[in-house]
Amino acid sequence: MKIIGIVAVMALLAGPAWGQAAYPKYGEPDKVKTPAEIAAEKDSERAYKRSLGNIPEQKTTDPWGAVRSDNAPPKAAAKAVPAKPKAAKTDAKSEATAKQQ
Repeated sequence: MKIIGIVAVMALLAGPAWGQAAYPKYGEPDKVKTPAEIAAEKDSERAYKRSLGNIPEQKTTDPWGAVRSDNAPPKAAAKAVPAKPKAAKTDAKSEATAKQQ
């Protein structure tokens, strides 16, 4: 009875290993195709390209189109206000304090 169990376990483990041997390994040359297989491959490629022509042109989508109005002018770049030099600010403060005294 023990021998039958061992044989069954070995058979169950050998099955997946046997199935993996069917795939070509990296670097092996491809199997030679028959002329019928080559013709069928070309026909399927032509049918695929022909079916791509049946797809209608898609409009470009604008997900923010409902939010943004089309007639609004584009915003101009914000103009930078030139900052006064710090020396001018301190001069104004010193003049104000001088007037108060």
